[in-house]
Amino acid sequence: QVQLVESGGDLVQPGESLTLSCAASGSIWEIVAWGWYRQAPGKQRELLATLTKMGTPYYVASVKGRFTISRDNAENTETTVYLQMHSLKPEDTAVYYCAADRKYRTYFDGMEYWGKGTPVTVSR
Repeated sequence: QVQLVESGGDLVQPGESLTLSCAASGSIWEIVAWGWYRQAPGKQRELLATLTKMGTPYYVASVKGRFTISRDNAENTETTVYLQMHSLKPEDTAVYYCAADRKYRTYFDGMEYWGKGTPVTVSR
């Protein structure tokens, strides 16, 4: 089992930056991919970025160049995954979720493990 706890969500103004953190614990040595998703009010959850255990990132077009996914030096049972967000827009307002998976596959529909989310609001 893997436990994920997000933090860092906040109210920010358009154009500002924000970094989200995801504290992961448990059997993280089994994880082959990490991801960040978001769900805006009235919309479906969407994939933003993934990072394989080998360090290969992937970004969807809407955030490529503005968001960066990264991970600290992992211990066997603890690690932190980050999502750096720049040039934030009102349409980035959503609840942001950290996720992890033990298998390599496409992740647009989701991953195996989920955090409870952290809210981000971009508004003047």
